[in-house]
Amino acid sequence: MSHDTVSGDPITAEPADWHPLTRVAFRFCVVYFGLFCLWFAQITFAFAGPVAMLLPEGSVQWQMLVTDPLTSWVGRQVFGVDAHLRPGSGSGDQAAIWIAMFCLLVVAVAGTAVWSALDRRATGYPRLAAWFAVFLRLCLAGQMLFYGVAKVIPTQMPQPPLTALLEPFGEFSPASVLWLQVGSSPPYEVLLGAVEMLAGLLLFVPRTATLGALVALLSMAQVFILNMTFDVPVKILSGHLLLMSLVLLAPRARRLFDAVVLERACGPVTVKPLFSSARANRWTTRVQLALCVWVLAGLLLQGWQAWSSYGGGRPKPELYGIWSVSSFRLDGQPLPPLTTDARRWQKLVFDQIGAATFQAMDGSLHTAPADVDAGTHTLVLTTPLPPPDGTSAPAPDPTLFARFTYARHGPDRLTLTGTLRGAPAIIELDRLDPDSFPLRNRGFHWVQEYPYFR
Repeated sequence: MSHDTVSGDPITAEPADWHPLTRVAFRFCVVYFGLFCLWFAQITFAFAGPVAMLLPEGSVQWQMLVTDPLTSWVGRQVFGVDAHLRPGSGSGDQAAIWIAMFCLLVVAVAGTAVWSALDRRATGYPRLAAWFAVFLRLCLAGQMLFYGVAKVIPTQMPQPPLTALLEPFGEFSPASVLWLQVGSSPPYEVLLGAVEMLAGLLLFVPRTATLGALVALLSMAQVFILNMTFDVPVKILSGHLLLMSLVLLAPRARRLFDAVVLERACGPVTVKPLFSSARANRWTTRVQLALCVWVLAGLLLQGWQAWSSYGGGRPKPELYGIWSVSSFRLDGQPLPPLTTDARRWQKLVFDQIGAATFQAMDGSLHTAPADVDAGTHTLVLTTPLPPPDGTSAPAPDPTLFARFTYARHGPDRLTLTGTLRGAPAIIELDRLDPDSFPLRNRGFHWVQEYPYFR
């Protein structure tokens, strides 16, 4: 068997015919994964590169928004549910997206049947398979870089907010536990992202694409299991990225089994060149490498912007910190720290600009829009936001809740004087060091005589 090399890929003589089931499976994969990659907006958005910084907010989901009327109609007529896409929810497992997956599956099955009926005489699709493999691995590569950069520049799972240090562990959802666990260890998050970035970079290079697909398979298997076991709403996308890795590796499964399991020698992979010209094939490799640089540059810019706006590099509010209430006077009367008193506060937290969170005596946390004016030393709180109901973000209530003038007595002492719910109030607070919590001060120890579980 003679073989040559084009665009870094080994080329051997093509087998005469594909198995009939292989032809049907290939047709289905082309239709299903092709439509999925073009429709699931995040996948194509990664290829906007640096231009993504200039696009209007919400443009990432334009394909989903275009098809939302159709999926909503299917939801009502077929499943009896009123499902609409919620662009700002952050969930990739919305009912509307699941219904869209059903529609996509129906289209793929019908398309495969029609294609098989009209193309009964075809014995194989080597050239189309080569193009489809390039398309699929570039889509997978873009997503591996997308999530890898979001971890290497740790913004996907930021460090736990100050309020998380005050909440009981049992109050967290499984997804919050996972997010806080990873965010509590930035080195661990960076290493996870480095593996995903490695898979993405390897997938962009034809010669290393198989290794990249293997790394992506292992990485996405872990991500998918975490999403399933911690109920993270990215099950659809992570599951499809895992399947895409398997589809890319399927033609190489026998050789991988021979080499890794049976430790047998295996020949080069059969690859049909994209073009008949060697020069054209070399240019396709260069285009893929240039596309890698373009995508990576855009993701790094977006990652740095996220780090500066809401990540670890974000601006801190004027009164940043956890403030413990030492004295609380309301309407001229001192209020002792009784857990049954709904009027008194335990703590006041400033973590994000434009918001403040107070902890009631029963331990509950209430976040309110806050306006802090460093020039006049005033703090204005409007009505605390109700907790989200899981279907929409709570709407702010502009009703005045509290107005204070604050005075700082050194870096760790604060006095608020003003009105709370219309009554005169004087609140004295002491700043707690966030690093006094074991989650932040425990650190790393090579030697431990006993496990430290507190």
